[in-house]
Amino acid sequence: MTLPAASDVSITGTGLFTPPESVSNAELVVSLTESTLKWNVENAEEIASGEVAERALPDEEFILKASGIKSRYVMEKSGVLDPSRMRPRLEQRGEEQLGIQAEMALPAVREALAQAGRTEADVDAVIVGCSNLQRAYPAVAIEIQDAIGAGGWGYDMNVACSSATFSIQAAVDALRNGSADCVVVVNPEITTGHNNFELRDFHFIFGDACTALVLERSDDAVAPAQWKVLGTKLATKFSNNIRNDAGFLNSSEVGERDPHELIFRQNGQMVFREVCPMVASHISDHLASLDLAADDIRRFWLHQANLKMNQLIAKGVLGRLPTDDEAPVILDEFANTSSAGSVIAFHRHRDDLVPGDVGVICSFGAGYSVGSIVVQKV
Repeated sequence: MTLPAASDVSITGTGLFTPPESVSNAELVVSLTESTLKWNVENAEEIASGEVAERALPDEEFILKASGIKSRYVMEKSGVLDPSRMRPRLEQRGEEQLGIQAEMALPAVREALAQAGRTEADVDAVIVGCSNLQRAYPAVAIEIQDAIGAGGWGYDMNVACSSATFSIQAAVDALRNGSADCVVVVNPEITTGHNNFELRDFHFIFGDACTALVLERSDDAVAPAQWKVLGTKLATKFSNNIRNDAGFLNSSEVGERDPHELIFRQNGQMVFREVCPMVASHISDHLASLDLAADDIRRFWLHQANLKMNQLIAKGVLGRLPTDDEAPVILDEFANTSSAGSVIAFHRHRDDLVPGDVGVICSFGAGYSVGSIVVQKV
């Protein structure tokens, strides 16, 4: 959709929370090597009989070549690197305590509001979009709304790695129709909680972070730096190639599930082959609908999942490989932070653009889902 001039909406601030601990590829490899060797010994008979396959050992060179990832930030490091645990060690919190996703959201929200020149009291809508929510209800968005003393309303949504762009369109719609005046979009991703650290193909993929954006009608904005939303476009197509079956019905199911079904899993080769052309076509069609050509785009802030995917998608739009300046990468430092990735790229790599420059924020992932937001520096 294209916004009419009377209802222009702008992104007026962004914020980023970065967890205090980081894990290198080398650290992950040491942990998974110990875990894998132990598993292969414990399952030697089944491996010999062909009942199960021997688990492959991890490799630093493979990680960097396959993904472009060098490290990732995590909310809790010791549990991730414990070969007997292989997942974060998070303390339970009582109902009277602030939830962990709301806690990591507050610094990001406050940074975004400061950029926008707004106070917490100015906020009248909070939308939380992320791959995994810590509970079914009450909504994390409502908890954040309460923690910052905002009015209005809030809700949670999940479109996996596309949750940020889908949330941005929901915010744009709310501002256009008058149901909100100042919307905060928050993406609190603790992806290490649903990552599979036990298998070579998956253990390096994800990291934790939280992003926030402030959106307002352009006529109301007071921020010194503003990004007018020229258009938004969303698309989904069902696929089982990226899947996580954790849910409230698990305890009611008859029969036992493989525990690996209740965390992240994917058919990486199929995802690469199917998602890259889908996203490139989506972006190209979106630009055409706005009477924009690929050469009109100063920068692409793409979902940070895999370096080769980003390069191929940008090539599909531009007709050539992008430069680092045209499609900046943050996944080497952050790894895949799900919905937060494209917003981190936007947050980190936009200050050098000048008024009139146009860019595309784009995310894609499980579903399949893809969302693009075309913005212009004011």
